[in-house]
This record gives sequence, structure tokens and C-alpha cells, in this order.
Amino acid sequence: MSNYSETIAWLFKQLPMYQRQGQVAYKADLSNTLALMDHLEHPHHSFKSVHVAGTNGKGSVSHMLASVLQEAGYKTGLYTSPHLKDFRERIKIDGAMITEDEVASFVQKHQHFFEDQALSFFEMTVGLAFDYFRKENVDIAIVEVGMGGRLDSTNVVVPEVSVITNIGLDHTQFLGSSIAAIAREKAGIIKEGVPVVIGEIHEQSEPVFQEIAEAKHAPLVFAEHTDWPNYELPLKGTYQKKNLKTVLATLQSLRNQGWNISEEHLQLGLQNVLLNTGLQGRWQVLGTAPTIICDTAHNREGLTYVLQQLAEEPYEQLHIVMGVVNDKDLDSILPLFPKAAHYYFATPDVPRGLPALQLQEIAQRFDLQGAVFESVAKALEAAKNAAHTTDLIFVGGSTFTVAEVV
Repeated sequence: MSNYSETIAWLFKQLPMYQRQGQVAYKADLSNTLALMDHLEHPHHSFKSVHVAGTNGKGSVSHMLASVLQEAGYKTGLYTSPHLKDFRERIKIDGAMITEDEVASFVQKHQHFFEDQALSFFEMTVGLAFDYFRKENVDIAIVEVGMGGRLDSTNVVVPEVSVITNIGLDHTQFLGSSIAAIAREKAGIIKEGVPVVIGEIHEQSEPVFQEIAEAKHAPLVFAEHTDWPNYELPLKGTYQKKNLKTVLATLQSLRNQGWNISEEHLQLGLQNVLLNTGLQGRWQVLGTAPTIICDTAHNREGLTYVLQQLAEEPYEQLHIVMGVVNDKDLDSILPLFPKAAHYYFATPDVPRGLPALQLQEIAQRFDLQGAVFESVAKALEAAKNAAHTTDLIFVGGSTFTVAEVV
């Protein structure tokens, strides 16, 4: 592989990747990651970290934490997934994406090992991120869990703080079908003696976290139970208020451990989160007259907040451009959507995108009426053509749908 585009093509096509293929790509085992860390000579031991898990909000929380730490003068790595436009969004230092050359040379150097071990896309990407963070001498890295926690490839770090934003019924085919079971999987990131911050609590998840934190002698903070100042955020989703509490509790834990984060660093970090990190797709306004808003929420908990906020927006008619992936529990999310909206169904451009015709048929069972379009771009174009200046267009249903419009 001589260049970046060939490298990326190999990464995406050669091996299973959960974001594109779903269940067949999921490996419930850390042995591959441990072998990879041995092969790379344990890059994860060379930097401090914050480990962030949760059903919703982990991307926003990770970006806010990274922004504040950048403002505090720390060289800050950020590892997140999935990406919206460019694979390199997953791996950043101080807001700058990893270079194409770094990606290509890393894969080229270790390709034989990857093939011999039959590593997954996610395992290789974690290796790339950790190796890069070591090479660039980051002071701290914010590491977002891919899925779950206990068996996630990122779960080789021993962080300064473990963070679990919330628990919802998502990825149940991998993580369990109850809140308690999913909480137990995500609580797998709790390490011996390492403080843990829980964002939102649930009566079924709270005892699980208490039990595991106690067993691991991990100081436990429930961010929801603590009073925090009200900071102004450029992220306008109402759900960000919950994420903010999680961020503030995590930063307080870091301060307690000697990290120098002043009130000014905190305020600047929150104000400049979009500028510092390039976060996109969270209640993002793409246009006015008509207002066009997109959001990556894609499960029941996330969509509940987003659709409540949508209902509070002023508009004459609501138009919804919708595309989903084929493993979503549509029976749980479609009842949340407003019946009075005009719908524009499209297939997200990924292998596991649910065909728009199929989505339309299922949506009709919930009295959601609309037409089918050959792409998300065509669906948005049709919505714009139909909408008056006083209307609102919402684009969502999947991260991959939003990726095609931002």
C-alpha cells in the first residue's frame, strides 16, 4: 500500500467493521487487543487518559473534556468513533486530525501482524491511536469506548478517571437486554482504585455501579446528584445540560488529582469546544429560512431528548429527512416521531443502511407518511423544495444519515 487512499480502502474492506457491517464484526474478547499492545510495546502505558463509556453523550462529553484540557495547556489526544466525513476525525491531538502519512505508514509497517492476527477494524484503529499518542508525547488522552466497555478494545487503559455517561437499551444483541445487564458491561471500564463518574442514573443501573465500584475500591461520583454552576455552551441540544454535569464532575476529579484546570480554562474550553475539537452533528443548524437542523441521536434515549426539543421549536410545518441502519429497534424509536411531519425516507450510504422502501413501509405502521428518495442528499433537496421559509427541516435517524449532510 503506497498511499493513504489505498490504506483506507484496505482498512475498510479487508476486515469486519461494526459501524458498517453490524453484528458479524463484534468480537467479545480482548485477547487480540492485548496481543496488539504487546506487538506495539504497550503504547497505552505512555500517556495519562480519561476513559469515557455510555449509551449516549460520550462523544459530546469527550470533546468538551478535550477542549477544556487544551485550554489548560495540556497536549491532549482525543480518540472517538465513528467518524462523520473522514476516518482521521477519530484520532486528534489538540483538535488536529492525524495526518494521512501517519495512517498509511502505521498500517504499512504492521500489516503482516494485522493479517496474521485477523484484527478487526476497531482493534487496528485503537492501536493506531495509542501508538500515535505515544509518538507525539500527549499529556493526556480522552479515550471514547467504541461499544459496551468490559470487552471494548479501548479497555486496556488505566485512566485517571473512568466516566459512564448513561445507560440505555442500545446494541442489546451484544450487551444484554436489560438496563442492569448493559450497566454491568459498561461498568467493565471501572478499574481498581480509579475514580468513576456516572452521568445519568437509573434505578436499575445505580446498584450495579455501586456494587462494582465498591468491589474495585473506586471512588464513585453521581454527577446528577451534585449542584454545578450553569455554564453557557455553544452546543444547543437540551441534552447537553446532562452531559455538562458529567464533564464538570470529571474535571473536578482531575483537579483533585493535581491537574491544573482553572475556572478560566473551564469557561474557555466550554465556549470553544467546536473551534478546539471540530465536533459536528449535535443539534447542528445547517440553514435558516427554512431552519435546517441535524442531530446524530439514533436510539430511544437520545431521540427522546432531541424530538422533545424539536417539538419546542417554532415552525409552521415540520419536514423530517430520515435514514436508519438495519439493526435499529424501529418499534421502540418510530413511536417517538411526530405524525404531523412530512417524511423523506432515504438509505444511508453504508452496507448496513436499511433500504428506504423498507423504512417507509415500517414507518407507515406508525402513521408516519412520506416519500422514498434514492439518497439522503436527494431527500434533503426535496424537503428544501417543499418547505416554506417558516418551516423546519430535521435530518436524523442515524450518524450515517447526518454524515451525508454536514
